[in-house]
Amino acid sequence: MKIANKTVTATRLVKDALEKAKHFADYNIFTFIDEEGALKRAAEIDAKIARGENAGRLAGVPYALKDNFLSRRGDTTASAHILEGTASPIDATAVAKLEAEGAIMIGRTNLDAFAHGSSTENSYFGPTLNAYDKTRVAGGSSGGSAVAVALDIVEFATGTDTGGSIRQPASFNGIYGIKPTYGTISRYGVVAMASSLDCVGFFAKSPEDLDLVMSIAAGQDPKDMTSLPDYYDDDAYGDDASAGPAAASSPTVAGVPAGVPQAASPADAKAAKKIGIIKDFDNDVVNAEIREALRKKCKLLESKGHEIVELEMPTLKYALAVYYIIQPAEVASNLSRYDGIRYGFRSENSQDLDSVYKNTRDEGFMPENKRRIMIGNFVLSSGFYDAYFLKAAKARTMIINEYAAAFDKCDFILTPVSPNYAFKLGEKVNDPVAMYLEDLMSVSLNLAGIPGLAIPAGEAKDGNKLGLQLVGPRRSDKNLIAFAKELQDEND
Repeated sequence: MKIANKTVTATRLVKDALEKAKHFADYNIFTFIDEEGALKRAAEIDAKIARGENAGRLAGVPYALKDNFLSRRGDTTASAHILEGTASPIDATAVAKLEAEGAIMIGRTNLDAFAHGSSTENSYFGPTLNAYDKTRVAGGSSGGSAVAVALDIVEFATGTDTGGSIRQPASFNGIYGIKPTYGTISRYGVVAMASSLDCVGFFAKSPEDLDLVMSIAAGQDPKDMTSLPDYYDDDAYGDDASAGPAAASSPTVAGVPAGVPQAASPADAKAAKKIGIIKDFDNDVVNAEIREALRKKCKLLESKGHEIVELEMPTLKYALAVYYIIQPAEVASNLSRYDGIRYGFRSENSQDLDSVYKNTRDEGFMPENKRRIMIGNFVLSSGFYDAYFLKAAKARTMIINEYAAAFDKCDFILTPVSPNYAFKLGEKVNDPVAMYLEDLMSVSLNLAGIPGLAIPAGEAKDGNKLGLQLVGPRRSDKNLIAFAKELQDEND
């Protein structure tokens, strides 16, 4: 069904998505549903199409917005009490680009407050439930977005990934999730967590859908000095990058008109590749079923003519320690702006300016927010900066160099996303070290600024979803998605 040939309308697509959102309300996916605004936008798009106007490559496609993206529609809370009731005067660059192409935001999705977490249990609005097992976590921090896609409420959803917050919930819910090369998509208008690590990305049910939304959202933004040249810029993405969007005979996302420019895959996507497997990750720390899923995928790749290359990357065992020094340091800096004076929540139990600051931050932040602020201020404090933060920064450079050396030996790397599949609700929420260990295989990509794509990898014996991640060198995003498309074809 397509909007273009009038067999379905944008209004019908939005109504269907809203009905599904209400049906799955007990999963606690959304912090805000904009029924009135979404239906109004759908009516405007239907009117454009009726007049024969170009309504965009995503005309009428409903999507879900992680609630740390600024948008004029609904409050931007980042699922944190301290931002409750905060209305944004602007749209994030990514939001503006998607909606300029006709996408319709139906609601804001739940996350760990300020994206601090690996389970979406640290939300002021309560946890989001896993799409396939309501006794288990959705993953985090972008748990709401992942479940919204997994339950077919929307075709795609936005996410942010600072240490695995797109890839891990995608893996836990059996869908695709991409963390692009750092700077590929503008961070302007996204609530900052750790600015040198934060990446904007997406969830979808297929690589084709990811390719399309990436081609729309990516590109240089004068409002974000860390943003990179366009996603389809050949010079930026190497000799084997695609020549650009090509006209397609059918849409890649439901409701996209036929015949409009679509994202093209690199011409050499099906050429034999060298796929690196990190020897250091094949140990008892990783769940046996995930290790078996990785071995099966390697056998499949070999049967299709690809070569498996074993890599030794000993520096990666320090990545988690490096991450949990650099990230809290940046968190402490970014969260210092929330003081109850300029916007958001203000404590009523205050008699003077000093108590306003103290009580607002005490009542407004979740325990995990406070933990990271305290760690961050400690590693940045006089006498400890050199011992912790500076040393971590040097180790980060070693991780970057180790990945660069690895990609001299292979085209892509295939690893687990997380040591475990979705764990039980409440199992790790009071054990921060156990929760942090869930990020063991994902944080190094953010430290190195390289892209990672979570791909479905079957099911565990108990029916829970398994996932792996494809990793590529910087600015290999298009080729990474194209290779995932080939893997998807092999599984059909």
